[in-house]
Amino acid sequence: MDLKSVRASYARWAPIYDQTFGAATRAGRHAAVSYLNAHPGSVLEVGVGTGLALPHYAAEMQVTGIDYSHEMLAKAQGKVAEHGLSHVSDLRQMDARDLDFPDNSFDNVAAMHVLSVVPEPERVMEEIARVCKPGGKVVITNHFKHDTGMIGLIAKLSAPLANMIGWHSDFELQTVLQDPRLVLADQRSLPPVGMMTFLVLEKKST
Repeated sequence: MDLKSVRASYARWAPIYDQTFGAATRAGRHAAVSYLNAHPGSVLEVGVGTGLALPHYAAEMQVTGIDYSHEMLAKAQGKVAEHGLSHVSDLRQMDARDLDFPDNSFDNVAAMHVLSVVPEPERVMEEIARVCKPGGKVVITNHFKHDTGMIGLIAKLSAPLANMIGWHSDFELQTVLQDPRLVLADQRSLPPVGMMTFLVLEKKST
């Protein structure tokens, strides 16, 4: 998916995201934040969107969020102001393929339901691995390709609509597992009906 399509998609969905995709991805978001709250420290949330996860981080966390969409970030900034979220250190507009942070900047990194909507997800994963500290966790929730069953059929039929609805229904799991600095530590299915997957990758210490 190209940046023009991403920008248009985010601008179109920002006003209703919380009530649509936000509701469908609630289980993954809660699983990711619960895991991160058990590993206190600094967190980079890649693709923070409208900030749906932000109110659920523990008070002792230090959360930085980035997103490519100005419209999405405006919604997130509104949540920070409304709820007085002092644990949110910064919200910045940024291309996830070229993160403006030094190497080893964050204790942990989260990417919730974003990797199948960005251009060059392999490059995004390289940047995530770069800014995560050695021994840190990369927590991913996403829909991945299913080849069989009803979920597989739905994904296959909707794949041509990717640019219109803003995500790739045929997104391969292997796409996020290619960086040699990251090792798979946990993988499990999430509701609804196992359509989403929860992953934890750990950055090698050496």
